[in-house]
Amino acid sequence: MAIQETAVSYYGLGYVEHAAADFEEIRAHHCTTVILAVTEFEFDFWRPNLPAVVAAARRAGLKVLLDPWGIGKFFGGEQVSLFLQNNLENRQVSALTDEKLNAACFNTPAFRDYFMHFCLTLLREAGADGFFWDEPHYLLPKSYASITGGAGDDWSCRCPVCRKKFADYYGYEMPKLLTDDVKQFRWREALEILEETSRRIKLFDPAQEITICVHATLNTYYVTEQRGYDDWERVAASPYFDVFSTTIVSWELPEPFFRSIAERTAAVAKKYNKQSERWLMGYYRQPDDFAQIDRMTDLYESLGIDRLAAWTYRGGFGTRLAAPDALGLWDCIGRNYKRILKR
Repeated sequence: MAIQETAVSYYGLGYVEHAAADFEEIRAHHCTTVILAVTEFEFDFWRPNLPAVVAAARRAGLKVLLDPWGIGKFFGGEQVSLFLQNNLENRQVSALTDEKLNAACFNTPAFRDYFMHFCLTLLREAGADGFFWDEPHYLLPKSYASITGGAGDDWSCRCPVCRKKFADYYGYEMPKLLTDDVKQFRWREALEILEETSRRIKLFDPAQEITICVHATLNTYYVTEQRGYDDWERVAASPYFDVFSTTIVSWELPEPFFRSIAERTAAVAKKYNKQSERWLMGYYRQPDDFAQIDRMTDLYESLGIDRLAAWTYRGGFGTRLAAPDALGLWDCIGRNYKRILKR
């Protein structure tokens, strides 16, 4: 089945008239969907403009998803977090060093209330078509590289809230080692906040579409990342998510890795009757030959991927994470979107 939806992320939501012009360019690059990266600052400062920005995207013929970008550093994104600035005691904690980390612990009531308020307020006010859960994760403390553990042997979160919840559930103190019980606990708690928020969103408006985008790791014995959403089956099985998405793979990686991730993404999504989505890296790095983008687009389509997305608008042009030929990369993605949508 051909890819039916093409998306790009977009940030900079202050002025409606500028966003409206950009949305016309986005539509001209054959995007059917725009993912609006809404930061905590924009929620706090620019929120009165967001309904008009969403309306402008709709007038351009775009479907609109809202991405709470970088919120609490629980979601992916370079943006700073007002929650972390204002809540020093609700942070993730290193298991091995007890150090407070630069990410909110999403098991704390403070952050759960904050996140729920953020999303439900946008739901009521903005009028978008759905939400995009953008690389949710436990922070990986920087430590020794481990061939069987990924980034290192340290992990999070072992804050007082997590330790108490673990002890209440398992009947003993939370270990400092990443045991099977700890892994199960982290998977369960990581899903709970997103499932409950998604449930509340759909209770308000059943037509809202929820995409869950998890990290695209090997997820085998070697080079795994214990970020809390590594059990793809558990995530895709949730009844509250409509689209199962796996995140960007760097163009520098071998092409068989692209195939492996896409095959697994499509298979897991199909098993649980979800739409599947893969991403193109449209910022920072670019392939040595843009023909690689053509090949990967064709590969994803041949493997049954339903949706294709790119981060970000104009290849990040003008930002410190811009691709070397940002506008050329953006145009190449647009040409590929046009190609696949015509089939």
